[in-house]
Amino acid sequence: MDASPFRSHWSLDPEVTFLNHGSYGACPTRVLEEQSRLRARMEAEPVRFLHRELEALTDAARASLGAFLDADPDDLAFINNATTGVNTVLQSLRFAPGDELLTTDHEYNASKNALDFVASRWGVKVVVAKLPWPVPSPQAVVDAVLAHVTERTRLLLIDHITSQTALVLPLATLVRAMRERGVETLVDGAHGPGQVPLSLRQLGVAYYSGNCHKWLCAPKGAAFLYVRRDLQPNLRPVVISHGYNSRRKDRSQFRLDFDWLGTNDPTPFLCVPKVLEVMGGMLPGGWPEVMASNRDKALAARAFLCQRLGVAPQCPEDMVGSMATVPLPDGFPELPSVRGLDPLQDRLFFEHHIEVPITPWPRPPHRHVRVSAQLYNSHAEYQRLAEALEALLG
Repeated sequence: MDASPFRSHWSLDPEVTFLNHGSYGACPTRVLEEQSRLRARMEAEPVRFLHRELEALTDAARASLGAFLDADPDDLAFINNATTGVNTVLQSLRFAPGDELLTTDHEYNASKNALDFVASRWGVKVVVAKLPWPVPSPQAVVDAVLAHVTERTRLLLIDHITSQTALVLPLATLVRAMRERGVETLVDGAHGPGQVPLSLRQLGVAYYSGNCHKWLCAPKGAAFLYVRRDLQPNLRPVVISHGYNSRRKDRSQFRLDFDWLGTNDPTPFLCVPKVLEVMGGMLPGGWPEVMASNRDKALAARAFLCQRLGVAPQCPEDMVGSMATVPLPDGFPELPSVRGLDPLQDRLFFEHHIEVPITPWPRPPHRHVRVSAQLYNSHAEYQRLAEALEALLG
């Protein structure tokens, strides 16, 4: 099988065709080496590292991430995953009877659970906007969401890029339209950073919770929460720690609250400057070329798989990033495994050594395969997937 020349930068299992970067990411070996160096430095003298050195290292990492996201570093807090950020915002906000919290039927299950939990605590209603499927245009998504906005709507929770269907949603248009209606937006940006260009300064969103371990390729446990400056006084981390009653005046309360939540391993987010350097240095055009190259590969994979399987794309090209979904024929009657995975996903892995998610969408027995495109992937791997699907579904 023709392998990508970039695969040597990762320690991926050579026996597995890995087409599922979107689930947990994959970290380049040079970045893992940096993490090991930082861990060794921390364990050599933990007090020196955590009390005397960590603050400056965190500031440097935050500045690097802020430059990449076009955001003021003072508006960013490091957290361990995007779901933590969604929970942090939802559990900081206050609601009243009659309020409505709006989301879509494509929302990531963990984030939807957090929304339902908070709604039940406050006795408010969760309104779910059903998006058209297949999706004819970005405007169709905007129209579907805005049709559910009322005078009682207090917040929109929405994915930047959906997990189940890999749709790049028209975020800027939605954020602007919601603010015009007096409603703020909380973005679950788990898949956004590193997959599509992102300027938080221009977006003007209230809250954006994003992962660094997926498409930025940082170590697991690196994520961030962006909070617009005017909303920071009313937001607190889920874990209240030493910063709450700090008398320091040289740092914002937002930083004081989030920069120390207790003893943890800070090395994943401290590797952000290194991963931005490493990934951005793999192609001559830097990060813009990395994202464009991955998108081109995802579009080519989608077109190839649709042609081989005799199916049609489910959304226009301008709603595709570095992932793409392809519909599959119905009628694979086996029950999910104990891991909750679709039986076809298990058979692809155990019989063909292909790791790729199969998602029941919009509901069983309808299903889609979601392919990811990272620098380490090659067209030959999508060919192998097509052959395996034809063998299993034929």
